[in-house]
Amino acid sequence: MSMAFPPTLLAAHHYGVAGLGRNGAAAVTALLAMGASVQAWDDRADARAALAPHDRLTVAPFGNMLGLAGLVLSPGIPHNLPSPHPLARMAVEAGVPILSDAELLFRAVRAAGSRARFAGITGTNGKSTTTVLLAHMLAGCGMPVAAGGNLGPAALSLPLLPDDGVYVLEMSSYMLERLDQMHFNVACLLNLTPDHLDRHGDMAGYIAAKLHVFDHQHAGDLAVLGDTLPDYDTIRRRLAATRTTIARVSGADMPQCDLYCTPGALCDHAGIIADLRAVHDLPGAHNRENAAAATAMALHLGVPRAAVEPALVSFSALDHRQKIVGSVDGIRFINDSKATNADATARALACHDRMVWIAGGMAKAGGIEELAPLFSRVALALLIGRDAPVLAATLARHDVPHRIVDTLDRAVPQALDSARELGADTVMLSPACASFDQFSGFEARGEHFAQLVRGLATGRDGTTPA
Repeated sequence: MSMAFPPTLLAAHHYGVAGLGRNGAAAVTALLAMGASVQAWDDRADARAALAPHDRLTVAPFGNMLGLAGLVLSPGIPHNLPSPHPLARMAVEAGVPILSDAELLFRAVRAAGSRARFAGITGTNGKSTTTVLLAHMLAGCGMPVAAGGNLGPAALSLPLLPDDGVYVLEMSSYMLERLDQMHFNVACLLNLTPDHLDRHGDMAGYIAAKLHVFDHQHAGDLAVLGDTLPDYDTIRRRLAATRTTIARVSGADMPQCDLYCTPGALCDHAGIIADLRAVHDLPGAHNRENAAAATAMALHLGVPRAAVEPALVSFSALDHRQKIVGSVDGIRFINDSKATNADATARALACHDRMVWIAGGMAKAGGIEELAPLFSRVALALLIGRDAPVLAATLARHDVPHRIVDTLDRAVPQALDSARELGADTVMLSPACASFDQFSGFEARGEHFAQLVRGLATGRDGTTPA
């Protein structure tokens, strides 16, 4: 059961919204629906034109920030590093808080009188799968649930839930550094590898941003920590001081963790929670860790232990995250477009013994050098996008067969021919790079890959791409 927020909830408030992408446009709509007045701006005329006219909406550049209760700044617009956006500077000088839309959702839920709980999930990789999996577990038990944030619906587009409801929010570092009062009843930090360092300054700054997911936690709350976190003991000591319950989780057979995975089962200190042999859409140790993290949170939120296994078995993999999008001549085509950094791609490569690998785009710091221990699994790499030559240089140093093909349109048919020739049973798009050189985002890249796979001729074994 979900409800609309009261239409006068924010009647006395005036907000600014800068950047009218997915989050910003949803924020404008939601704030107006709750009775607030809004000033909004985006340098793009088409984004401004997409806003529906409203008598409490002003679409105009910000001359000042006077009278604003808060500024919702698009997550991609920096307020600190590498240099503050002029609007961020203006807000700071005026004493106006720069807020995440997730922060405003939390405030609105509490202002509406709902005691719905909040689950926050972050980490460099795996947070999307864990978010959707936890929501799937909760919904399967009949709990009112709304999932979104960095994944899927923007936080402020989610409905008002009753007291027994749960908001499951994927939280990026950009969102976390703009929280103020938000309290997660259950919070999870899966893993940390270098990412977005231009935005956070260095690894210490990135870690500090991620740790905001645990702000305001106290006795009765749950903090879930992945077992590979750097400086784990320091993080644990910090959380222990708040009397928050801590659960350490692993996708490996590590009985010293609170939840861990043997090759065939998800376990805790009380025994087997779920048989994993029938779980097909969570491949690899990293996904087993995602399952352990989601399970720890679900159990704390009241999901019966007996309901965990059916939820894992019935879970369907996310689009763009190791999703099989077709099969031709017994060769599986896997869309892992969401792997926008080397660490994410490492998790995918480790799941397959021999493949044709499609990679490339806009490389992150460090490129793909860290993938070298997994290169033996690559029968051939087909490289696309702006930084294909950078990736090619790394592969050449490690004697990995590769070709620069520039685009997915060339890569997909060549991948099929090469997989047939080389005896590889998998073609995987796992770019290890951002997509913005050729696509609007990883979703568009993955959808184009899936479309190309569907366009391949029917395989010799009679299997039609699906």
